[in-house]
Amino acid sequence: MNTGELQELAQQLRVDSVRAAAAAGSGHPTSSMSAADLMAVLLAHHFRYDFDRPAHPAADRFVLSKGHASPLLYAMYKAAGALDDDALLTFRKLGSRLEGHPTPRRLPWVETATGSLGQGLPVGAGIALAGKRLDRTGYRVWVLCGDSELAEGSVWEAAEQAAYEHLDNLTAIVDVNRLGQRGPTRHGHDLDAYARRFQAFGWHTVEIDGHDVDAIDRAYGEALSTSGQPTVILARTLKGKGVEAVQDREGLHGKPLPEADEAIAELGGRRDLRVHVQEPPAARMLHSVGTAQLELPRWDKESHREGVATRDAYGQALTALGTAREDVVALDGEVSDSTRAEFFAKEHPDRFFECYIAEQQMVANAVGFAARGWVPYASTFAAFLTRAYDFVRMASVSGAGINLVGSHAGVAIGQDGPSQMGLEDLAMMRAVHDSTVLYPCDANQAAHLVAAMAGCDGIRYLRTSRGKSPVIYGPDEEFPVGGSKVLRSSDQDRMTLVAAGVTVHEALAAADALKGEGIAVRVIDLYSVKPADLPTLRKAAEDTGCLLTVEDHHEEGGIGDAVLTAFLDGRPVPRLARLAVRSMPGSASPEEQLHAAGIDAESIAAAGRLLVEEAVVR
Repeated sequence: MNTGELQELAQQLRVDSVRAAAAAGSGHPTSSMSAADLMAVLLAHHFRYDFDRPAHPAADRFVLSKGHASPLLYAMYKAAGALDDDALLTFRKLGSRLEGHPTPRRLPWVETATGSLGQGLPVGAGIALAGKRLDRTGYRVWVLCGDSELAEGSVWEAAEQAAYEHLDNLTAIVDVNRLGQRGPTRHGHDLDAYARRFQAFGWHTVEIDGHDVDAIDRAYGEALSTSGQPTVILARTLKGKGVEAVQDREGLHGKPLPEADEAIAELGGRRDLRVHVQEPPAARMLHSVGTAQLELPRWDKESHREGVATRDAYGQALTALGTAREDVVALDGEVSDSTRAEFFAKEHPDRFFECYIAEQQMVANAVGFAARGWVPYASTFAAFLTRAYDFVRMASVSGAGINLVGSHAGVAIGQDGPSQMGLEDLAMMRAVHDSTVLYPCDANQAAHLVAAMAGCDGIRYLRTSRGKSPVIYGPDEEFPVGGSKVLRSSDQDRMTLVAAGVTVHEALAAADALKGEGIAVRVIDLYSVKPADLPTLRKAAEDTGCLLTVEDHHEEGGIGDAVLTAFLDGRPVPRLARLAVRSMPGSASPEEQLHAAGIDAESIAAAGRLLVEEAVVR
């Protein structure tokens, strides 16, 4: 397209953005209008894509980081022939694929869900990293950012990583339109302020008038020719460009234009231009699931009487899985010697990614890798995943399949104190839509669950422990997701102990102590916290009359609440008592921590006696 045709295409994108928002009665047309020239040039001259084959291995990837500008994205899809006009006007309506903020659950051309600002560039960097280090098919990643979201720290985690990894296949396009939701942005139209920041991280910067299509075209060409550095194009634009009543005016964010028909006329009326998007070059994917037999590590009780830490089992099992499957990758937050992801790094260095202490970027990388068909396992201390929780939440919105592993969970880590203790992680991960939450108590169980995670959908979370745990299961035992293990059971059981992870061993010791006093107790290892084994829990409640849950976690949202889900269908709730971490821990040995929290064998036995005595009185 020549200059005039590009300008006409940009006007079409503006008009269709206005029309979509007007039809919906809501949306962000002014945020779309500012970036229309930027997207017209990208779509017509530089973007290589096959809308009929969105998974094409060499196709460029586009991420709309400013996800509220979805009318612009959908207008682009229409211009490319992927959507028709009727579909465009279903924007934001019930049942429409054109959501207020785009998600790959609805549209195959969307790489990742956006709308929580500051996440598009991090995920884009993850996709670019996959392209540079894994796929090697030459695709480029283009990310359209808003200037407001550059206040987010996650953007600068991405900037740091992209420069460090020399991601010259990544181009960020910043729509510097000066206005945020409630008023001017921090730096307004000061492009130099943004340029200095990106330059400090090692990016190549280009400053342009974002409404000059020829300057935009040259800037993209410069980005394509820049080697060894990511490029950021800082484009000065006007929000609501082209309509005098809204252009560069405050108070109009997130609102349809007040006089849509007049605005469309001012923009030159409706158009129906079609863009022939460049086809990507021929390429093939360089990874596959692999055909090697999975040989998980094995531990027997006799040879490991001193116990094995489940974090060790994680590292060894992940390494074995990486040998069997070429699509498995591992990411770590500079704690691989603690999480034991270092085992994978030594055996499969080409598929290990050190993300340093940047948990948001680590999860963003995992989402980016998953978008390219890889199976990522990302690990750090359970406590530190809280920093990346919004990324986990948005990964679920995307439908991304990622595996997260939190080590050093609970007070059982000992002397390091509460800042290092994951005590909220089970609740956090259980709250994620369609998540899987697993908490093994021994090495063989952990190894099998690591492998099982690869076959699950959505967000999968595995909680591992720092200290050694007794080996109580054989290496050929099976642990289906959604299952549990009944470790003690008899017809005389008077109560049921439900535990997971480190408290399983404490519950077994308590059950043995109570048995010596003539009190038979059932013990359930609820290793699958979500989905929980509801039939087994219900039967235990029916047989024994009362349940006592024990968890190395805060009371809210953990194992106790998982057990309660078995009785939310209207059936009677049994007598239920909970032991959990209710006070703020300090520094102490693991044994002292468990006792202080009231979740060691002695405390469990005492609570069990009380429950049985109360049952007799009743």
